[in-house]
Amino acid sequence: MKLDQPHFIDGAWQAGEGEARLPVHNASTEDLMAELVSASLSQTEQAIVAARRAFETWSQTPVEARCAMIDRVVQGLKDRTDELGETIANEVGMPLKMAKMIQVGGPVFNWSYTAKVARNYEWEQTVGNSQVLREPIGVVSCITPWNFPLNQITLKVAPALAAGCTVVLKPSEIAPLNAIILAEIIEAAGFPPGVFNLIHGTGPEVGELMVSHPAVDMVSFTGSTRAGRRIGELAAQTIKRVALELGGKSASVVLPDADLAAAVKGTVSACMLNSGQTCSAHTRLLVHESQYEAAKPLIAQAIQKLNIGPSLDEGSRLGPLVSANQRDRVVAMIEKGLAEGGELIVGGPDRPALSKGYFVQPTAMRVQPQHTLAREEIFGPVLVVLTYKDEDDAIRIANSTAYGLGGGVWSADEDRAMAVARKLRTGQVDINGAPFNSKAPFGGYKQSGNGRENGVYGFEEFLEYKAVQFKPVA
Repeated sequence: MKLDQPHFIDGAWQAGEGEARLPVHNASTEDLMAELVSASLSQTEQAIVAARRAFETWSQTPVEARCAMIDRVVQGLKDRTDELGETIANEVGMPLKMAKMIQVGGPVFNWSYTAKVARNYEWEQTVGNSQVLREPIGVVSCITPWNFPLNQITLKVAPALAAGCTVVLKPSEIAPLNAIILAEIIEAAGFPPGVFNLIHGTGPEVGELMVSHPAVDMVSFTGSTRAGRRIGELAAQTIKRVALELGGKSASVVLPDADLAAAVKGTVSACMLNSGQTCSAHTRLLVHESQYEAAKPLIAQAIQKLNIGPSLDEGSRLGPLVSANQRDRVVAMIEKGLAEGGELIVGGPDRPALSKGYFVQPTAMRVQPQHTLAREEIFGPVLVVLTYKDEDDAIRIANSTAYGLGGGVWSADEDRAMAVARKLRTGQVDINGAPFNSKAPFGGYKQSGNGRENGVYGFEEFLEYKAVQFKPVA
């Protein structure tokens, strides 16, 4: 891994010339894994100019030739699965077995499926006397988070490249090492210089130039709603297309006729995945007020079964949070919930019995809809429980946050569950714990963002329409 030259610009590896030092820590041990030197603003400019120059040829490269290179990326990811899995497990804290399956297995599928979408896509269509064309939008700045680092990179970079766009990628400075491995794989796959560029740096410096630069046609960002607002402001100055995948506060609505034990178990799993560091995590459990006392021990039992431990330990089900700052923020949120009158069901702010690592006890707490923990994203292993009076009250509570990314409905009657799902203002709803579908659109309502990722829906984000009119034949 090229730690001394971590920036891949115009087909060549470069050492960082910026002033910022970017330490990368092992989430389980707190040890320093690496320290990268950020890109300078001139290197960022160089990457954008390279992508602009490469776009003319890459956008005209036949789809099959583009997809053949993507096929080679898929094989490269498979060949380096063990290395990527361990790297991400150390960077992020997800237990190794799950990291290989989710954090690497997901990208392998998504790169592969993107090639299939591009190969089968209807690039032109006749509509009346018009030929409607789909064409790549241009240069895309991709800014990605640390929680599912490789997969969030994949959901932007793979469809952008398949569509004929060129890319400048800035991964999270907290978990950047997996991106370096991916760049090595992309280089080996034979993409022309400038088509894919990787730079490292902070958002306020490198990121803001990537968003505001006039040679960039689109920004695709995943991260906090606060950062999303700033990106929208900057991108608006040059009327760029902006795709934002932001925060969430997803509700799991358990209707009175549901299998309560199954609903609690499924919701806890959906909440605690990746130690709660998942934007679409089901972090609000809504149960009927008559079932709360029955739900409490089920919640405690489900959470207590989660073995906490270092990400490389075989028995770990729940790893650490990604950083000391994230750990401290989540603990402060738990303390605030208790101070506001929350009822602790299990867990709490005390440190687990582990001497090192950014660990937080998995916690469940009953709160009221007006409480901070019911409204704000926590991004840690914290489940909040709310009670409702009737179905309309449940829908009102579920829709009462500024977010709308994911959610769930549990009921013995799927038609009833579907009726409730239709009333939830959110981008995805799982019925009775249905699994995630990587071919379905993923994205949010309200302050959870705009645009969609996954499958053909994510692919089309990187395309423009062009209508060419012909004179009708008399």
